[in-house]
Formats: sequence, C-alpha cells, structure tokens
Amino acid sequence: MNFNDKNIIRQIAETAVENSGFFLIDFILRGTPRKRVIEIFIDGKENVSAKVCASVSKNISSKLDDILKESDDYKLVVSSPGIDKSLKYLDQYYKHIGRKFEIVVNDNKKKLKAKLIKIVNNDLFFELNNTEQKINFDKIKKAKVIISFS
Repeated sequence: MNFNDKNIIRQIAETAVENSGFFLIDFILRGTPRKRVIEIFIDGKENVSAKVCASVSKNISSKLDDILKESDDYKLVVSSPGIDKSLKYLDQYYKHIGRKFEIVVNDNKKKLKAKLIKIVNNDLFFELNNTEQKINFDKIKKAKVIISFS
C-alpha cells in the first residue's frame, strides 16, 4: 500500500478515532510523495485532551507502519479542530451548553448571537433577547462558539 490509497488511510483514522470514543471531523492528506503530512481533526461530546490525541496518533501510526513501505515517510498530526472552527456535528454542541454562539440559519442570512441553553433530540435551544428559541440542528448552516475572556 502507498499514500495513493487515501480511502484506506482515512478508514484507519476513522476506526482509531471511533475506538477512542470520539469522531473524525476532518482528514487531510497533503505534501509531496517524499514527505506526506496526514492531518486528523477529532472531536466529541467531551473535550479532546492531549492524552486522547496522543493515544489516537499512536494507534494510527502503528497501523500505518504495518502497511506502508519503509520508504514512505510521513508526519501525522492529530488534534481537535479548535474553538474558532464552525461546528459540523450535533455531538459537538453538548460541551458548549452555556456558551454564546454566532449562528447562521438556512432560512435567514442574518447572523444570530445567542446562548445555547439545552439540547433535546435534534433541537437546540438558545436564549435570544431573553426568550428561548428552538432551532433544529438541520437548519443551522454555520455555528461558531464566541470566545469570551470575561
């Protein structure tokens, strides 16, 4: 196997991430044939620690080392997507209950700024102008946590 088998490498990464209790957010394979870079971004209902990233990285590396040729040189980076990235999956929202969000909803181009107060099934409940507003997850086009230093 070599780095042209991107789907196999992605499957190895997905399996390692899922076995750790998290899920794959993004998979990037870049670089030159002589020096590949594999970037794995993971997240979950709970915060991703450095210990989790190290464990996932070790698991992926051991599987890749078993199937790649010795001449295949690569750098593996496993991390969380970071607070500045838009959330993609419903399970990412749970650890942010109580935080403010900037949200774009499909039927409204305007950005809303609201505090996430609870999640019930596929519905997220936000506090907006002292009222509770329900937004179905499927209607959210983009959502980012607003970083607060207070």
